[in-house]
Formats: sequence, C-alpha cells, structure tokens
Amino acid sequence: MEKEVLLNDGVKIPAVGLGVFLIPNDGSTYKAVSEALKAGYRHIDTAAAYFNEEEVGRAIKDSGLKREEIFVTSKLWVQDFGYEHAKWGIEESLRKLDLGYIDLYLLHQPYGDVLGAWKALEEYKEKGLLRSIGVSNMTPKIYKKYVPEFRIKPSVNQVECNPTFLQKELRSAMEKDNVRIEAWYPLGHGDNNLLDNETVIRLSEKYGKNVGQIILRFEVQEGFIVLPKSTNPERIKGNIDIFDFELTEDEMKEMEKLDTGKGTHDPDAPGVGESLLSRYKIHNKW
Repeated sequence: MEKEVLLNDGVKIPAVGLGVFLIPNDGSTYKAVSEALKAGYRHIDTAAAYFNEEEVGRAIKDSGLKREEIFVTSKLWVQDFGYEHAKWGIEESLRKLDLGYIDLYLLHQPYGDVLGAWKALEEYKEKGLLRSIGVSNMTPKIYKKYVPEFRIKPSVNQVECNPTFLQKELRSAMEKDNVRIEAWYPLGHGDNNLLDNETVIRLSEKYGKNVGQIILRFEVQEGFIVLPKSTNPERIKGNIDIFDFELTEDEMKEMEKLDTGKGTHDPDAPGVGESLLSRYKIHNKW
C-alpha cells in the first residue's frame, strides 16, 4: 500500500495527515505538529477557521525538514467567499503559514458565493501559490450543483467519512472527475459503536494493532486520505503506524458492512451556511 495518493492534477499527497482542528494556538498546535513531524508525518491539515495556521507554519520551519518534504493543507472560511474576499483570505493564509506556498487549499464550507471563491483558488493555483485546490463538506447534491461549473476540477472533497459512513453516493458522483475523499472524523469521533465493534476488535487482536489503527488501515486501503487528530504523542505515533500490515479482501468486505449511510453532520440541512457564518466570524474585515 502506497503511503502517498496521486491526485487528479498530478500532485502526490501523503495518505495520512495530522488534523489540527480544535487544537488551541497556545503552543499546543506547535507541539502537536512538532511531535507529528518527528513521528514521520509529512502532511498537516489546518484551516483559517482553526486559528492555528501560524503555529503550524512555525513548527514546520523549526523542524529542520525541507519545505518540499511537507504537505500542508489549509482552508478558506465561508466569511471570505466571493472572488475579491477570497483573494484576501488566501493571502492571509499564505502570510500566517509563511511557507511560501500552500500544497492544498480548500473551500471549507459550500455556501455563499462558492463560484466566486473557486475562481480565486483557480487563479492562485495557476500562479503556483496553491499547488492543489479542493472542496470540503460537499454532499452529492451540492457537488452536482457547483462542480460542473468549475473550470478546474477539485482534487479532493474533505468530508466526514469512516466505516459507519462510507459516502458511497458521493464517491460515485466524484468518480468521473477522479476526485479523492479526505476523511475528517476518520475514527468516528470516538463513536463506541465503531470502536467497540466486534469485527474491529477481532481484527485488532489478529494483527496486534489497536482499533484505531485497524480503522485507519481500512480507510487507506479504500483509497481515502485520512486526517486523524491527536495531541497525545503516543497516539500521534500510532495513527501513522499502519503500513506494515494489510487487511484481506474478505476483511475489507466485513468492514464495509459497518456502513450505516449516515453521519453526524448534514450539510444539506436548511440554514447550515447561515448558521456557520453567524456563529463563526474569524475576523472583522467585513
């Protein structure tokens, strides 16, 4: 199993990354990213709305690793959608990370002036300041509404995805464009129905791996890019230690049976975009 995934624009992305959602910018993000890089991670996923881009950038610069060895993702918050606002938002992420360029930049939420924001991402990709561009939280309905209007197709769609929610309809919609799933909540956000599942536990015992490693291994074999989040050094190390074993075809099918077709977040629900915008203002620029 390859440790990297080839995206539809020819860029390679590490299959496992550290997600830093909800890790504070009080030194905790710097520490988690530093631990992850020491443990062998080469992919860090942040966002403007996580408020920790600066600590991510600083930890990478202080790591002693070459910039081109590390894949960095950030995201444009919905407050900065629209063509002109998006250009400002992209520049802010570039400034805060201070790494010269961003490897992957996503539209964080699919609401508001999505087409205007996407146009700005396309232009910054063509300038070389964003190597790849993508979307996030797009359901099949939202994907079919917007993506046919895009000049450049997204490389990824970062969505809630794990064995209990395999996003089969979405994957089918994205297949023709060869758009990859990036999984947030890849471990089900601590869902005991998943972590205590007898199939997962049995495979854990068979392979001498913890249940999280079994789940992440399954997802990587499914072709997902996974973004487990942790601040615990041992957990950080364990979450990337999944490339020394492989689930059989039958075991993959067993894991696929855990799919319920339902997640914890419904981006299609009425008022989600308005609610996010009213609850999360990340600056006072507009």
